[in-house]
Amino acid sequence: MTAEQPTEADRYWHSSVSRVTPHKVFIRGYDLEDLVGGLPFTAASYLLIKGELPTPQQARVLDAVLTAILDYSLHKPGTAAARYVVSANPSMVAGLAAATMAVGENTLATEDTARFITASCAQYRESGRPMNAFAADLVERMAASKRRIPGLGHPVFKKTDPRAVILRRIAVEEGLWNQPAQLYEAIHAAFTARPGKADIPINDVGLMAAVLVALGFSPEEGTGLAVISTLPGVVAHISEELTSGKPIRIIPDATVSYDVADDKDFSTDWKEAGWTPGA
Repeated sequence: MTAEQPTEADRYWHSSVSRVTPHKVFIRGYDLEDLVGGLPFTAASYLLIKGELPTPQQARVLDAVLTAILDYSLHKPGTAAARYVVSANPSMVAGLAAATMAVGENTLATEDTARFITASCAQYRESGRPMNAFAADLVERMAASKRRIPGLGHPVFKKTDPRAVILRRIAVEEGLWNQPAQLYEAIHAAFTARPGKADIPINDVGLMAAVLVALGFSPEEGTGLAVISTLPGVVAHISEELTSGKPIRIIPDATVSYDVADDKDFSTDWKEAGWTPGA
């Protein structure tokens, strides 16, 4: 008697992303050999994540997303972290891991903004109110409860983030500046109408989130794509660091304010703490 083959429901893993046979690799049902050289990387990334081929318009907008934040010099914590790590462990993989681990609430991750945009739009549709009035009330409520609107503000750019401006223009040109994105823009307008807020722009991450929502990506998928977009720059920085000839970078003393005493008596304090010789 032979053991029964497990049913589809009994199998531990299930995937519809890709399949490998002894002679072929299939990506979302397509022969990889047809994709190599026939489908640009951006479109192939869309296919892998979404499970369907993008239109040329969708591919152009996603390509703009993937080039919107290629690099931000050493102002980006993840890049600095990667260079510090490889100065001690000269490994491209270690540096990439360090840069990726730096992605989160305060930098690069688009998911908080994407969730905010999606939830706000659902509330707006249920309200039946004019968009600008709804946006103004939402901003007032968030200000009253001291909640931050994600995706707004930048330490360098004022009023507009030039990368966000270009990305928005491309999304509009391709017909992908949809209702959630329009509402987010209205919320920003209501926010900047408040005293002292006029110079605060929608930043690159906020605009990326709006466009990625319009493209139909989940908040988590959006952050994954944001990470992918920054990796070429990280590779360039790691390569530069590996050839710099400066191992084991440290934080220069001139950039640090220390508050460490140098006059404590260990023997006295050790005894006062209750320690005895031989303990």
